[in-house]
Amino acid sequence: MATTTTSSSLLALPSFRSNCNQRPSFRVRAQISGDKATSVEPVNGSVPVSKLPNPKGSEVNGKVKFQREDEIELLWDDGYGSKSVKDYFAAAREILKKPDGGPPRWFSPVDCGQPIKDAPTLFFLPGMDGTGMGLVPHQIALGKAFHVWCLHIPVHDRTPFQGLLKIVEDVLRQEHATRPNKPIYLVGDSFGGCMALAVAARNPSIDLVLILVNPATSFERSPLQPLLPILEMVPEELHFTIPYALSFIMGDPIKMASIGIDNQLPAGIKLNKLREKLTNSMLPLLSELGGIIPRETLLWKLKLLRSGAAYTNSRIHAVEAEVLLLVSGKDRMLPSQEESKRLHGLLKNCTVRCFKENGHTLLLEDSLSLLTVIKGTCKYRRSRRYDFASDFLPPSKGELDFALQELLRFLRNAVSSVFLSTMEDGRIVKGLAGVPDEGPVLLVGYHMLMGLELGPMSEAFIKEKNILFRGMAHPILYAETDSTKEFGYMDWIKVFGAYPVTATNLFKLLSSKSHVLLYPGGAREALHNRGEQYKLIWPDQQEFVRMAARFGATIVPFGTVGEDDIAELVLDYNDLMKIPFLSNYISEVTRDTKEFKLRDESSGEVANQQLYLPGVLPKIPGRFYYLFGKPIHTKGRPELVKDKEAAKLVYLEAKEEVEKCIAYLLKKREEDPYRSVVDRLSYSLTHLPENDVPSFEP
Repeated sequence: MATTTTSSSLLALPSFRSNCNQRPSFRVRAQISGDKATSVEPVNGSVPVSKLPNPKGSEVNGKVKFQREDEIELLWDDGYGSKSVKDYFAAAREILKKPDGGPPRWFSPVDCGQPIKDAPTLFFLPGMDGTGMGLVPHQIALGKAFHVWCLHIPVHDRTPFQGLLKIVEDVLRQEHATRPNKPIYLVGDSFGGCMALAVAARNPSIDLVLILVNPATSFERSPLQPLLPILEMVPEELHFTIPYALSFIMGDPIKMASIGIDNQLPAGIKLNKLREKLTNSMLPLLSELGGIIPRETLLWKLKLLRSGAAYTNSRIHAVEAEVLLLVSGKDRMLPSQEESKRLHGLLKNCTVRCFKENGHTLLLEDSLSLLTVIKGTCKYRRSRRYDFASDFLPPSKGELDFALQELLRFLRNAVSSVFLSTMEDGRIVKGLAGVPDEGPVLLVGYHMLMGLELGPMSEAFIKEKNILFRGMAHPILYAETDSTKEFGYMDWIKVFGAYPVTATNLFKLLSSKSHVLLYPGGAREALHNRGEQYKLIWPDQQEFVRMAARFGATIVPFGTVGEDDIAELVLDYNDLMKIPFLSNYISEVTRDTKEFKLRDESSGEVANQQLYLPGVLPKIPGRFYYLFGKPIHTKGRPELVKDKEAAKLVYLEAKEEVEKCIAYLLKKREEDPYRSVVDRLSYSLTHLPENDVPSFEP
């Protein structure tokens, strides 16, 4: 039977139905060589990778699934939290109904569906369980961005480590031959991390991105080492006790049970839900580990771990691949945090993120979507180089909810932001109606102290206009030098569209008709000195006008006020440099930032961009106010591209408009009866929760 050998088709034809109570359907139909529908018979319950075609649509259990849209929409449903460790056990139980001795094979979970256009392929290499179901909580999200394939190693399979490597290498080389310009992702969980590193060392010419989750390269220092001789002596009839012991070594049952429980629930309700899930779901499921990893299989896997770790460590120096290392702070199976420091020093291109509250089974515990972590570390790409414009994936609804509730809740509630905008006829109105819906749009404005205005502003654009603007960020935020760095605020701003402020990135974003946020004053303005609040510290050059005119972008100047209502700046850069130990630290940080060569051509204050954390004293919170000025149109004005004098006039017009917006807000906020947080709280207590706290009339 003639088939089209193309591994990019892997996503379309899942051979297992994970998370399903019915018997799995192992027969698939696909479009092969034009419009002819041909059946592909499974081998031992699995379709070999080389037999899968690349259809526009595929039929699974009588339902046709078609290719999704080219791009992901803003606030899409990533499904994270809808599947948990309970679904993992259900899927593992389903796949193990008819145990066999092999061989290992690949499958694509039905939940993954079909991804966006030009998506790269992701291969999941499992840990000790070997089921390949370790991505269950992440499948829906990953299936949007990748062609997802998982390796299943049957319970009674005894393929040695190098044999497993060959199975992985065969599919990688096939994928690389089919799409040589695409990166290939290897997600290696624990033992799978050893496989991923070993394969990368043996194939340095293939563009690989390794995502290693608590890799077992440190197995020789594992607490499981003394367990091996004990397990060999445990009688078969007592093996049922081993899964319970292993469960507390391998993962955190509480974190596993927490997936899907809303963090915003009252503490009592949340605790009851957690207790219910632990008693009714988690603890009874642990007994099933004995079926997933029987005694003989467990002994084999431990020996396989030992040989695999030794083999990998002997070749780790040859790894050229890009690596994202995810480590748990409470891993009781492996010394993962210590190992992360070693690997970070050995690997040439390694980024580390630590999750301090998680155990060994990080992917099955309550944390973050794996795709969120990939996006936040800028590891998602569809070509050889990461592109901040074309490779960006917009945030999901779950990511927005997490950011608003976990990262920005205090600031949002404290400042209760007021938004105003200016219509074409000059009228100032409440809300963002004056900001154009269609791009390209370039937002230029005042950078408040430490960029405090960014969170509420981004939320307002998303909720009112369904627009995610792409904000600039200092390139140092993209430096990766820490082997103990947690996934935090700096990663989240990348999830929400931050990009390094370079002319190339601005060019790409405006050419894609995006809404782009640019602060001409940069870090110098955001980290201003005492007495400089609401002072524009802009460069002399008309940096952005000619770029905007090249694409006919609309320039929208805006002003923000409120920093002086929430904090008082008591120690600025000049003050801190007078303190010996702080001045040495700041000088060290500033020296590191010089390698980015930001605004080398600029002169004056704006070129002097020392980064530091100012000393501030919090105040009883006032309110943030935003005013977007009258749009400045550059479309149909080609002279602005070449005529510097004409561009300078527009530049000065934009700067003057920002200053007018700030002056207007400083004056009008005095008329706001609810400027104080105390007054806003009083209003909230006497009105319905959905009523917004009013402000002054524009």
